[in-house]
Amino acid sequence: MLLLAVDTATPAVTVALHDGTSVIAETTRVDARRHGELLLPLVDETLRTAGLKLDAVTGLVVGVGPGPYTGLRVGLATAETFGFALGVPVHGLCTLDALAYAAGGAGGAGAAGIEGPFAVATDARRKEVYWARYDDARTRTTEPAVDRPAEIAEQLAGLPVAGAGALLYPEAFPDARGPEHVSAAALASLAAEKLAAGTDFLPPLPLYLRRPDAQVPKNYKVVTPK
Repeated sequence: MLLLAVDTATPAVTVALHDGTSVIAETTRVDARRHGELLLPLVDETLRTAGLKLDAVTGLVVGVGPGPYTGLRVGLATAETFGFALGVPVHGLCTLDALAYAAGGAGGAGAAGIEGPFAVATDARRKEVYWARYDDARTRTTEPAVDRPAEIAEQLAGLPVAGAGALLYPEAFPDARGPEHVSAAALASLAAEKLAAGTDFLPPLPLYLRRPDAQVPKNYKVVTPK
């Protein structure tokens, strides 16, 4: 097995390869405005690091968000294209689940190791966060949601909260923890566990939770030829 994992749901553009036993290569760049420019070069770099070519990949896993529309679709479209070209399956995973997997200590080297119930929160812009609550690294207990930090501070009071969303709003999340961004290594490792256990994946479709930032202006005048 050789899984290629990609995630572009957060400012981190992240790619990893997993051979069914461990992560064999990972490359990440944090740049919220260059997902489209960075992803393919990072795939190439990760494959070169592992000494492999794309045609060795037997499956793909992609973070489905939640995340901003523009960045999120880059990873999903790329994974779908690779899957079609290679004739291999494309598995979707919630990006928050991969962040929780690392925060809860299941991600191997560099994992945060938060014990007991906790939450994760990523930056949703518009002074909001995408978030979910977990019993442990593998068990989500709420559906992914988007809210203003002050609106959920009471619900999460006393809990560690991992991710950039928590670090941005310490007044709402006083016990903010790392990791700041999701890693494809955690995404790939979680996917490898699920494949070994025969558990289901999400379809590789975007989890937006709200309308895109780009909107058609109100009172937009449509001009059609006569």
